[in-house]
Amino acid sequence: MPKAIDLTGKVAVVFGVANQRSIAWAISQQLHAAGAELAFTYLNERLKEPVEKTISALWSAQSAHAPLLVECDATDEAAVQRVYDRVGERYGRVDIVVHSIAYAERDDLGGSFAKTTQQGFRTALETSAYTLMPVVSKAVPLMPDSGGAAVTLTFDASSRVFPGYNIMGTAKAALENVVRQLAAEYGPRKVRVNAVSAGPLPTLAARSIPGFTEMRHAYETRSAMRRNVSHEEVANAALFLLSDMATGITGAVIPVDAGYSIMGL
Repeated sequence: MPKAIDLTGKVAVVFGVANQRSIAWAISQQLHAAGAELAFTYLNERLKEPVEKTISALWSAQSAHAPLLVECDATDEAAVQRVYDRVGERYGRVDIVVHSIAYAERDDLGGSFAKTTQQGFRTALETSAYTLMPVVSKAVPLMPDSGGAAVTLTFDASSRVFPGYNIMGTAKAALENVVRQLAAEYGPRKVRVNAVSAGPLPTLAARSIPGFTEMRHAYETRSAMRRNVSHEEVANAALFLLSDMATGITGAVIPVDAGYSIMGL
C-alpha cells in the first residue's frame, strides 16, 4: 500500500493563485487535502477579489478562521518580507513554499523574439525568475531545523524553441538555474528547491500565448502517452516534491508532460 502524504501541522505559503484555473490553485487544493495550513498572496487590490473568491472554497465548511491573504508584488523584496512577517505572526513557521509567478509583456509574446525590448526582457526575467530568490530566501529563517521545501513551475521552452513563447522561454531557463543555485545554497540547511515542468495547461495566462492551441495539439499527438496532462497530475507531482516522501530530491526539474520531452520526432 502506498504511504499517504500527511502534512498536518505544516504551513505552506502559496504565491501565484489567480483563479480556479491556476496551477497554483490545483497545488493548494492538494496541500489542503493533505492537512497543511495555507497562506496566499495577491498582486494588488484589483486582483484581490478573484483570489479571495477562489480560495474561500477551501474553508467554507471547515475552518474557524479565514485564510491569511497578503498583498505582494514579489519583485519587491520588502513586500515579500512583509508576507513572511505576517505568516510568522500567525503560524510561527513556514514549511512549504509554492512559487507560481510568471509574466511577460503581451508585445513580447508572439512575433519576432529578436525584437524583444530591453524593458520587456527585464520584466519577464525579473518577474518569472528573479522572484524565486526572495520568495525562497526570506522563507528560510522561518523554516524549522528539520528543513523545508519549495517548488516552482517551469516549461519545456527553457531548453527548446516554442514559437510564440519567446522571452518566456528565456525566463524559464533562468528560473531553472535559480532552482539549482538555491538548492545548492540551502541544501546544508535541509531546504529543498525543485521545479515541475508541466505540459501546456489551459490557464488564464497560457491562453494569451500565441499558438497555445497548436501547442496543446502537438503534446496530445506527439507525447509518449498521446494526451495532455491535467492540473491534478501536475499538482500531485508538486505535492510529492513538497512532502517528506521526496527528502532526497533537490535541484531537480521533474517533467509532468505525458512523455512529450522524451520524444524525438
